[in-house]
Amino acid sequence: MESPRVLFIFTEIYPYLPESIISKIGHELPPATLERGFEIRTFMPRFGGVNERRNQLHEVIRLSGMNLIINETDHPLLIKVASVTSARVQVYFIDNDDYFLKRNLYKNGENLWYPDNDERSVFFARGVLETVRKLRWSPDVIHCHGWFTFLVALYLRRTFKDDPLYANSKIVLSLYDEPSPEIFDESFRKTSLCDGVRPKDLEQMNEPTFENYVKMCIGYADALIAGSPNINPAYLQYAEETGKATLPCPLPEEYLDKYNELYESLLSRKKRKLWKQ
Repeated sequence: MESPRVLFIFTEIYPYLPESIISKIGHELPPATLERGFEIRTFMPRFGGVNERRNQLHEVIRLSGMNLIINETDHPLLIKVASVTSARVQVYFIDNDDYFLKRNLYKNGENLWYPDNDERSVFFARGVLETVRKLRWSPDVIHCHGWFTFLVALYLRRTFKDDPLYANSKIVLSLYDEPSPEIFDESFRKTSLCDGVRPKDLEQMNEPTFENYVKMCIGYADALIAGSPNINPAYLQYAEETGKATLPCPLPEEYLDKYNELYESLLSRKKRKLWKQ
C-alpha cells in the first residue's frame, strides 16, 4: 500500500529565512510528517533573502523553462532545490528574476508593500502546481501556510480541476497573524484570471479586501487551521458556516500531532467532530 502524500507550501522555511512562526513550522512539520509514514514534497518562494551559495541551491533544469503568462506578459519559471540535511527534507524553490531576485518577502527596504505582490502570489501558486505536475507526483493533501500561498486553492479547483493528478487532493489552509497585505484593488481580479478561472469565480473580490480574499480562498479549500492564536476568529466561523473543517490554534507541543491527525481525518473522510478541538 502506498504511503499518503502531503504537499507542503510555505512562504518561509528556516534556515533559509530567519526564524518566525511560519518558518519554524516549515522547518519542523515536514520531517515530522515524513517520520510518521507520509511521503512529502515541500515548496517555498526563492525570496532575495535566501542565500543560494550558503544553502547550496541549484537549478533543476528538467523542471525549469516554462513561461507563465500574467497580465499578458510571459514570466520564466525557474525551479531550484536544496536539502535540509539534518531533517532529510528536500525543498523546491519557485524563482523568477522579476518577482524574487533581490527582493524581500512582501515589503521593500523602505517598508512599503511591493505593488506587484498580487502578481507574485499568482506566479508562485501557479508555479507550484505546474511543477508538481512535471514531477508526476499526486498529493493527497496540500497544506498551504500563509496568505501568499492561498491562491493555490483557487487554481487547483479551477485551472486544474480536470487534471487527474489532483482529482483527490484535499486542501488545507493555515492562516497566521501576519500584517494584512495592501495588494487587493480592482486590478487583482484581472491579475488572477487564467485558464479555467472565470470572472464569476472571483465574485467574492467584487469588494477587494484582505478579508474577502481569505474568504474566497476558504471557499475553495477543505479545511482551515488557525496557525497562530491571534487570527481573526471570524475566519474560523466563516469556514465552519460554509461546511469546512476547522482547527483552532493548537498548543506548540501539540501541533505536530494535531496536524497529522487532521491529514488522516481528511483522507479517511471522518466527520469534523472527530478531529476538531
